[in-house]
Amino acid sequence: MTPEDRARRERLAPGTPVGIDEAMIHRLVHAFYAKVRRDSVLGPIFDAAIGDRWDEHLARLCDFWSSVMLMTGRFKGTPMSAHMALPDIRRGHFARWLHLFQQTAEETCPPQAAALFRAKSEIIAQSLLMGVESQRRA
Repeated sequence: MTPEDRARRERLAPGTPVGIDEAMIHRLVHAFYAKVRRDSVLGPIFDAAIGDRWDEHLARLCDFWSSVMLMTGRFKGTPMSAHMALPDIRRGHFARWLHLFQQTAEETCPPQAAALFRAKSEIIAQSLLMGVESQRRA
């Protein structure tokens, strides 16, 4: 990537104007998934799906949010298929995930960054929920 391309990507990245950086993403992702793991509803679902690969999962989620907020392009994956592979996941799980994520964003990020994480998380959760529910109706 040329320096011009890098500068253009940074100008267009939604997280840049509100101060989101890799360190903030790391803090948010790790704090959030620590809550998920302790959560009586979400913890068992994530533990069953991830097993002993939490370090790998956290790194991938940092890549995901870096790609969303900073347009780094680091994330290579298919979140929709990963969620569709979870037979027990329901609408209430998405609502709980969203609540915990937004709560953690408020706790770990400055207000403008937290607001952007909230907005993006709502879009992502809605998209995944619609995909899962659509596949189950088919």
